[in-house]
Parts: sequence; structure tokens; C-alpha cells
Amino acid sequence: MPEANSLKTGGIGSSVSRREDLRLIKGKGRYTDDVAIQTGKAAHLVAVRSPYAFARIVSIETDDAKSMPGVLAVLTGDDMAALNLKPFPLRVMRKKANGEPNFVPPYMPLAVDHVRHVGDVVAFVVAETLDQAKDAGEQVLVDYEPLDPVIDMGDAVAEGATLIWPSEPDNICFEHRLGDSQAWETAKANADHIVSDRMVISRVSANPIEPRAALGEYDPETKRFTLHCGLQSPHVFRREIAAIFGIPIDRLRVVGPDVGGAFGMKSSLHPEIILVLWAARLTGRPVRHICERSEAFLSDHQSRDHVSDVSLALDKEGKFLGLKVSTLANLGAYIASNGLHSPTNNLGGLTGVYKIGAFDVVVRGVFTNTLPTCPYRGAGRPEATFYIEQIIDKAATELGIDRVELRRRNLIPPEAMPYATGLVYTYDSGDFPAVMEKCVDAADWVGFDQRRQVSEASGLIRGIGIAYAIEIAGGPPDKPFDEYAKIEFTPDGGAVIYAGSHSQGQGHETNYLQMAETLLGLPADRVEIVYGDTDRVVEGRGTFGSRTMMAYGAAFSSVSSSIIAKAQKLAAHLLETEHNAVEFRDGRFFARGSNRNLSLSDIAIASHDPEQMPDDLEPGLEAHASVALDHATYPNGCHICEVVIDPDTGAVDIVKYVVVDDVGIQINPMLVKGQIAGGVVQGIGQVMSEQISYSEDGQVLSGSFMDYGMPRADDVPNIDVYSHEVPTNTNPLGVKGAGEAGTVGALAAVSSAIKHALRSRGADGFEMPASPLRIWTALQSKR
Repeated sequence: MPEANSLKTGGIGSSVSRREDLRLIKGKGRYTDDVAIQTGKAAHLVAVRSPYAFARIVSIETDDAKSMPGVLAVLTGDDMAALNLKPFPLRVMRKKANGEPNFVPPYMPLAVDHVRHVGDVVAFVVAETLDQAKDAGEQVLVDYEPLDPVIDMGDAVAEGATLIWPSEPDNICFEHRLGDSQAWETAKANADHIVSDRMVISRVSANPIEPRAALGEYDPETKRFTLHCGLQSPHVFRREIAAIFGIPIDRLRVVGPDVGGAFGMKSSLHPEIILVLWAARLTGRPVRHICERSEAFLSDHQSRDHVSDVSLALDKEGKFLGLKVSTLANLGAYIASNGLHSPTNNLGGLTGVYKIGAFDVVVRGVFTNTLPTCPYRGAGRPEATFYIEQIIDKAATELGIDRVELRRRNLIPPEAMPYATGLVYTYDSGDFPAVMEKCVDAADWVGFDQRRQVSEASGLIRGIGIAYAIEIAGGPPDKPFDEYAKIEFTPDGGAVIYAGSHSQGQGHETNYLQMAETLLGLPADRVEIVYGDTDRVVEGRGTFGSRTMMAYGAAFSSVSSSIIAKAQKLAAHLLETEHNAVEFRDGRFFARGSNRNLSLSDIAIASHDPEQMPDDLEPGLEAHASVALDHATYPNGCHICEVVIDPDTGAVDIVKYVVVDDVGIQINPMLVKGQIAGGVVQGIGQVMSEQISYSEDGQVLSGSFMDYGMPRADDVPNIDVYSHEVPTNTNPLGVKGAGEAGTVGALAAVSSAIKHALRSRGADGFEMPASPLRIWTALQSKR
């Protein structure tokens, strides 16, 4: 059992400090590279990557590399062919315009015949040391026949464009449509105003503090693999990797130790995961690959990268009549595991929190010679919020209506719940007017003009922006989603809690302890938490989509009820009373009408003592369940951002940021604030400085933190986070999800503030990121 926890504990609703922090800040975290070091004899894997964005592989010479000191293996696509590996599977499929299933490129661990993006893996080296592997990698000689790459989506869909895949004559993977185009045309015909804009969402990289890492092991006696890996869904990885190798799933154990951030990127299979397992079986040694930061810019799946044409129809009073959105989504050269999820699965967010009569939405996925794109914190929700909120801002400007007032006129009222939006989602709960008014008051929206005058007197430009974000959490809405939980009591009265979900820094361990205290009365120092090991946790879905507190919370609630029901029978036996005369409260069983009572721990100890057990009860105290929820939830929140711009330099300073969020019941309000603030910072980063840039020939120009602008502490103001809880009835705990809420609103809110400032000087916007040069140029163009 774990050592006693010295931190103050509390149940659901308490702002208690994270238990895992004591371990992590003392350097006792156990990440994948720590496991590799402890293994002792782990060899090192280095990937040999293409310097070309598009080329035919003429030949690969490996003899010199194989003769280098310490080299254990050098392998290419020809070697891979003998293994009969399957391509990486897709988790989401869409259809082409003609109704056929979308084309699925053969995404393999090693490139065969052609490379299709800079960084594509053509070979790999395994050696005793990392330096030996790197030296040998430089001796792998690859003869390429360069081809003309296509990097820009507009070029990719142009007539006569180079084809990334010969079977796809227009470089379009799928065409996904929602809504009713005729209803939009009717709304357009009846409208007094049509406001349109082209919006660009830049490409970014997740850049978790712990880069991707994988350690492969193979036991020839049992013919069993073990993978240690930074990931989000161990059981999903196990199933997919087993299918790639063509082995039963019980011949693969997947262990996800501590993970230093994931943000969606680590939900995707990457080539090196397969390569370390192959190499371990081939060499008879544990083999590790630890991605270096410069390598990550050439190999991590990237995110966002959309171009959309957006139109909003309004009547003369500013009522929304219809919305049309046409999007090109850059998929890259291959499709990541969830590559088709982000551009298509969260389109219901285009509705926002507003009554909109008609929708016409189309998304086309485009192949280019760039890295695959995958989910990144928000996974399509920030994009949807950006489009609806930015077009509302433009409509308010063109119609001369205050931006808050225009939103007020169109908000869905709380008495309309449940509300079918007409675009995928049905909101079960929420009080959008109250949340917005609370945020407007907290940000002192009405006092902005006075603050602007003060800034203008100093030669600065001030702007204020607003965005109201709503997202789906725990979806998709059209099918149940499940999670696994197990509680097992030990003979000494302690408890082991097993979770099918995972943690990448969110504070789940602490949340689980709070659930255990509220539902079972268990003290934190008597509880062990187990997750991330497919040998110890028999099933699970993992952590993604802000789902854990809903999905795992429901499973934990179910299992807790089962524990109490079984323990109540034993308590009645021990207290020598009738079963229905026993009450459970605050972790203890009381015999009604007396002062006799036993703790749940007492019952657990007795359950392992045959002399105290009645004949009709099995020994031990445990329960497990996989629980599916039928409905998703819809966390929502209003964001207001305020900026000051120096017109002489173009530098933007974010001086105020206020969020009022409804995430339902908060398990731990302090952790919720941390999650929302962290999400806001990632949104700020994308708007202000982050961008993956490619040259025309496909070279990554932002290949280090010297060129890729990560947000720093002095780029971010104090973020004021307030709560407005509206519980949901869709899960036992009444929670809605909070992990991505901050990012979903931040892109739109920060952009809104900057554009508001620019419009005061006659400039009409910018393309993210809002670098000083871009903002200065926008201002100069209107002088």
C-alpha cells in the first residue's frame, strides 16, 4: 500500500492539492525513459528520415552502417515486407462525394517505394548506444528521385496538381456534409444581411513537455511483447498493434507509465512504436526510442490547418437565420489514427449557444506532402467556435450592433432545454444568458471605453474580445461510450482502485481519491490507484475528449454501489441485525436504533476471514463494471480578452482574460481552474506565436523552439476563472468535462480582441499567429 498522504483530503467539490504532485516534484515520476534506464540493457533505435517531401526511393545501401561499432541491426522497407505487417488502422472513416468510403493510404512503419513528407522513415538503426546508432544512421545511403511536392491545400485541389496518391485524382480524401443546403438557400433568400469571411486556422504542434517515447521488449519463451509508451489509451493501442503484427492481443502487454502531456497527439500510433517492438524481437534485447525535440518537429503528428469560407444570414433585427461553412482540412500525406475525427466529429459546435435556423456545412479532407494531422486539445471544437464567434463579430461590426447585444438577441434560453440545435447536438442543460452576463460583469465590459481612452493617451491601441464556446465532451452523441472501473479491498482493509482511463497530468489520481472519499468514505492514505497497464487493468477506453470524469465517474459510481450492497450484507451479519436495518453513511455501516457500527475497512478485513463470513457470501470484497453512458455532455463558457497593441512595433500585450465556465459539478474546483487556464494558454499560443511553417518544397521551417514560438509566462496575464455550475443529469456525478474548455474559447476570444483593436485604426484583421510583424503590417496597410 502507498505511504500515508500528508496532504489534506476532501471529497467531491473540495479544492484539494494533487496527491501525485508530491511524487512528481521530488523527481520520483516514472516515465518511459526512466523505465528504459531501469531495464539496463536497452539498445537504442534511431530512425533514418527522408530529407524530401516527395520522392521515389531508388535504392538504400546499408552495408556501411551495419559494419559500424555497436550496431545490432539496420532495417529497411524490404526487410519489413517479410513480416507481413498490416497498415495503421483508422478509427474514423468518412465518405467521398460519390458515397464511396474514403481512400485509406497504406500508412506503414517504414516508407516503401516513395516518401511523402519530410521526416518519413525509410530505415532504422539499432545499436548499443545512442551515439553509435546516430553515427550508423548517417551511413545509410538512400538514393532518391525527387518529385514535385504539394504543400498548400489550394494548390493540392487545383486542376492539374501533383497527385499524392495516384488513385485519388483530386487529392481529396473525403467530402463530409451536414445540414440542409436548401434550407440555407431559403434562409439566405429571406435574409436582410449576409456576412461572409474566409478564415484560416494555422497548423500547430502539440509539443508536450515529455516527447514521444517507446520501449519494446520481447520474451521468446512466451512469444510475448511488452510495450512501455507515453500514450492515452493503452487498451486501444494493444488491440491495434496486435492487429498490425497479426498476433492475439494476449501476446502483447501495453504499459503507459507517467506521461508528461499528450494533448491528443499521443492518441495516435506513430511508426517508432511498431519499430521498437520489431527490433526487440529481432535482436533479443529491449529497444527504446526517445524522440528528440528537433526530431519531433519532423515526425510528431501535427494539428489544425483548416481554411474555411463562412457566411451568416441575419434578418433586420439581427436574428440569425442560417449558417454556411465550407472547409478544406489538411490531412497531410497519410491519415493519423484519428485523423478524420478532428475536422468532422465536432461540427455540431458550429451552432454555438445560439438559435440558428438553417445549416449548410461541408468539409473536404485534402492530402498534401506534409505530416499527418491529428487531434490536438479541442480536436475540432476550437475551430468550430472560432468560425461562429468570428462571423458574429463581423456581423456586429457591419450592422453597427454591440457584439454582446447581438449575442444576447440570439442566445438559447435555459427554459428551452433540452434543445435540439438542428446540427447534430441536443443540449441537455445550460444557462447561457446567465453565464455571459456573469462574464461581462467580471470583465467590466461597460468600462472598456474608459480604459481605451487611457491607452490612447499613451499612444497605444486597446481592444476587447468576446467568445462564447460550447463543446461536446465524452461523445460522440450518436452512440454510447463506456469505461471500466474496479475496486478491490485488501486483507488489511485498504483498497485498490483500477481505472480503464489514463492520466497525462490532469490530476486524475486525486479526483479518484475524492470520489472514493465521497462515495465510500475511504481515506486517501488507504487507497492505491492503478491504471495504464493492460495486464493489471483488464479493459478500458482511455483518456481523450474530456471524458474521464463522466465515463470513469459513472463506472466508479456503479462499482461503489455494488461494493456497498455486498458490504451491507456482511455488516448485517456482523452487527447481528437485519439487512434492511443497516445504513451506510460517511464510510461506516450503522445498525439502526443503536450505536453499533463498523467502517467499510472493518468489513473488508472481515471479508477475508472465513470464520466471520456467512455461508451465502463469497470471501473478499471487490466489484468491477464497464459502464456505458448514452449521452454526451456540453460544457460551455464565456471568454473575454483584452489586449493593448503598440502601433510602432506591432507588439500585442494581453492585459486581461476572464472566463466563466459551466462544467457541471466540479470534482475539484482548483483542478478545474488549472485545466481551464492551461487550455487558455494553449489557445493564446496558437493565436499569438505558434505556427508550423513549410517552404514550397516541403521543408519544415519552424523546426526548433528558436523558430516555433511557444508561449512563455510573460506572454500570459492572470487568467480569472469563475464557475457557473449547471449540473447535468446524463451521468451520476453531474459533471460535464473541463479538460479542453479553455482552448475551445481562447482562439476566438483572443482573435476577437486583436481584431477589435485593429478595426479602431481601420485595419480589417490578421492571419494567426499575431506576430508583431503581421500586426504592424496590418496597421501600416491602412495608414
